[in-house]
Amino acid sequence: MTNRVSRRRFMTGTGAAVGGLVIAPGILAACGGSDSSSGGSSAADVYFDNWTLYIDKPGDKLYGKGGTLDEFQKSSGKKIKYVEGYNDNNEYFAKVQPLLSAGKPIAPNLIAPTFWMAGRYITLGWAEKLPLSKVPNAKNLLTTLQKPPSDPTGEYTLPWQSGMAGIAYNQKVTGRPITKVDDLWDPAFKGKIGMLTEMRDTIGLIAMAQGIDLDKPTYDKFVPAFDKLQEEVDKGQIRAFTGNDYVEGLEQGNFAACIGWSGDVVQLSKSNPDIKFVIPESGGTLWFDTMLVPKGAQNTDSVAEWMNYVYDPVNAARITATVQYISPVQGVQDELKKMGGEAAALADSQLLFPDATTLANLQSWGNLDEAEEQKFDERFAEISGA
Repeated sequence: MTNRVSRRRFMTGTGAAVGGLVIAPGILAACGGSDSSSGGSSAADVYFDNWTLYIDKPGDKLYGKGGTLDEFQKSSGKKIKYVEGYNDNNEYFAKVQPLLSAGKPIAPNLIAPTFWMAGRYITLGWAEKLPLSKVPNAKNLLTTLQKPPSDPTGEYTLPWQSGMAGIAYNQKVTGRPITKVDDLWDPAFKGKIGMLTEMRDTIGLIAMAQGIDLDKPTYDKFVPAFDKLQEEVDKGQIRAFTGNDYVEGLEQGNFAACIGWSGDVVQLSKSNPDIKFVIPESGGTLWFDTMLVPKGAQNTDSVAEWMNYVYDPVNAARITATVQYISPVQGVQDELKKMGGEAAALADSQLLFPDATTLANLQSWGNLDEAEEQKFDERFAEISGA
């Protein structure tokens, strides 16, 4: 099991992560954390358990007004409880497993697993089919995110946000541009390289540098990537395996370079232009987080209304301007331009709006069955010391 800080916990202009947020009409209040593992229903029509700092909030300087959550409530008349209970996919899975495996509902009626974990929920029968007829704005979704391998029929999940894993580096420390994974093994950077505790991104980038494709993963095929990682750990090349706190290591110069996530680095580079993000020559990973209704959840029509709302390009653009990951919604780029200022500048970013050339250099992981997943996780835990 990984135990990382959320990749959505930005360092620039966001402040500390809030453990939980309950939104009622016109009100924003702290709620002391997520009760995702509790059964039963919520007084809210929509109870969304998401990752930290993954949506705009009331009072944001860019947009003012109430933010997406309040605006949804005003337009729909529905109450939404929004909790930031996600820190790690495996950790969250372990928290809800006792109830879902017993056929009992959890408290939230909407959760946000990353695509590969969403596939696991679906395979286990722990996801409800979505009332897609009540989400007409789903027509606005990027075609690349429709019916993904993790949900081949497209009946159980819809995407929330997407992003890339590549190499982040501090050019003041490296003294030169970093362009490929092999640059991380330069002896000049001994003890100054960071790896992510997210296995798919760390092993994925190393594997791609070895010419290994990610679409049909098996443990045997990925042994060379694990062996390479072990070799560099044994050499002392790697300083640490981290979660999102790699951004602190980069900024402080403790890391010369590391594997990192696009949105984090975009945020960090605004205040520190020495911090760069690059998709390695051999390619980066492309991931997306989903919206999934757990088995036994109530008020699915209200959940569909929320999904429909955030797939309106105007509303989606407001979210994108804050989180700065890849929106799943077509039309967001034009809406950002209309917003002007900082938001409009984002419309030209290849990290938010990758063109065909950029997308061709990105891969997503195929599904792993339970037995293979265990092999991958166990070997990675041995190497990383998790």
